[in-house]
Amino acid sequence: MIKLDARDFDILRALSREGRMSKTRLAEAIGLSPTPAWERLKKLEKAGLIEGYHAEINLRKLGSTVTVFVAAELADHTQASFQTFESSVQSHEEILGCWALGGGFDYLLQIVTRDIDAYQRLIDTLLDARIGIARYFTYIVTKQVKGGGTPPLGLFTDHLD
Repeated sequence: MIKLDARDFDILRALSREGRMSKTRLAEAIGLSPTPAWERLKKLEKAGLIEGYHAEINLRKLGSTVTVFVAAELADHTQASFQTFESSVQSHEEILGCWALGGGFDYLLQIVTRDIDAYQRLIDTLLDARIGIARYFTYIVTKQVKGGGTPPLGLFTDHLD
């Protein structure tokens, strides 16, 4: 594990809010000159703390979409069954997120499609592929209350001066 100081967390906070920044802008945001700020950024990237830079796309500007969360339970709880399911969901771009869960269901999926019909076609494809889904429950998002956001870096900074 890499040892971080308050400036490193400032960099992570700035980038999680604004994404990729120029060397000068990053330096201004954290109160350092550009070269040390850039060196710290490179150190964080090399350590794997920054996994990538992404743009937030407003899908509503492109057209109508529906977001669905699906709780899925697998028929068989073997390592091979989990691998089959996880491998299959990787190949569907409509599946934005998939989390393995402890408790009642095995997985929670976040899916975005053009409409409910497209969602149903995707589910039918997954069921026809026989990837081990025993049952699933569909939850249609009616309104986003909070989303995206920045990671709770404060969880890791209590011990800093």
